[in-house]
Amino acid sequence: MKLSGTESASLLLVDDDTTFCRVLCRALEKRGFAVTVAHSVEQALPLALADPPEFAVVDLRMSGTSGLTLIQALSELDPATRIVVLTGYASIATAVEAVKLGATQYLSKPANADEIVAAFGHLASTEAPLNAQIPTIKQLEWDHIQRVLLEQQGNVSATARALNMHRRTLQRKLIKR
Repeated sequence: MKLSGTESASLLLVDDDTTFCRVLCRALEKRGFAVTVAHSVEQALPLALADPPEFAVVDLRMSGTSGLTLIQALSELDPATRIVVLTGYASIATAVEAVKLGATQYLSKPANADEIVAAFGHLASTEAPLNAQIPTIKQLEWDHIQRVLLEQQGNVSATARALNMHRRTLQRKLIKR
């Protein structure tokens, strides 16, 4: 899905997992967003002040300052900013807090680009609902690899061992995608 219009919508992606950011950035750019990436709240704040984003994807737990701080700052900077919070540690209390501070939606990791775009509320009405799409085996495999890679904190060798896969095979799959 592409966003309508000639100009790309600005999106700030903030997550301390560089591998996840790289993959998600590419996927969101394919969907028509102009993505700016930061790996901490401290990196993201000056970027947001210089050019307030229309959309933001913020990880809740990062080393350093919590993503909740950034959500509040983005909401104060521009209340129209649509913010999706991602976390691997979902809880009702943090979800409620994130929404109170200005988040549009709260998603558990791993979340793919389609789920994030849907959370922004930008799915065209002519498209099938996400839950009606049956994922392919390749997509399921990719999602599983990404989940294990996140659990192993981006360590490819540890991920390959956990998946019972040769490291080079895993590297080829990651590079190919």
